[in-house]
Amino acid sequence: MQEMKTVIEALKLGGAMVYPLAVLAVLAISVMLDKAFVYLRYMRIPGHLIEFVETYDFSWSDFDRHLSGLGKGNYFQRFFRVVVENRAKPVWWVESRAGDEAQLIEGALSRGLWMLETIVTAAPLLGLFGTITGMMRAFNLIGKNGLVDPTGVTGGVAQALIATALGLVIAVIALFAFNFFSRRQARMLDEMERLGTRLVDHIRMNGPSKEDINETA
Repeated sequence: MQEMKTVIEALKLGGAMVYPLAVLAVLAISVMLDKAFVYLRYMRIPGHLIEFVETYDFSWSDFDRHLSGLGKGNYFQRFFRVVVENRAKPVWWVESRAGDEAQLIEGALSRGLWMLETIVTAAPLLGLFGTITGMMRAFNLIGKNGLVDPTGVTGGVAQALIATALGLVIAVIALFAFNFFSRRQARMLDEMERLGTRLVDHIRMNGPSKEDINETA
């Protein structure tokens, strides 16, 4: 409890820049929690489904049953459904629709990452602004007659250091989070593209089934 009070008192010495920095910290935490939820809930694909797609020959009915096991809103399910529902059409059509769906998924996954990227740049700048205002406050206490208020100078230097440190901490955390989620997104999209290629190869190899032809007739 005493340590918490010490932290609060230290932040109070940070001056007015502590408040916008606190807003950036809250925004960064919100984006990170949202991304963590999305990645855990909608971006997971079981290993048995990957192995099934990698199989040389499989039936679409079995594949459909595997897809049904994925949770509602799963991005892999969305992507695979586009391929499955268009498999009776020409391959170029399937690839085009799959590419469009992949772009929509990429846009959904990128939502919010721009905020982390902005915080990485904005937080140190706000901290630097707090440094400048804190040092100006300290220097203004030095008049013609010398040092007017030694404690005021100390407070100004403390404000400068606290604002700078807080801005750097927020920026570093946001930077690690941005790189982590960007990397996870790139890996997932690569995996999605690879598995989508396997499905298209399966369509090329076997062609549409009789049921597919009857449905489009």
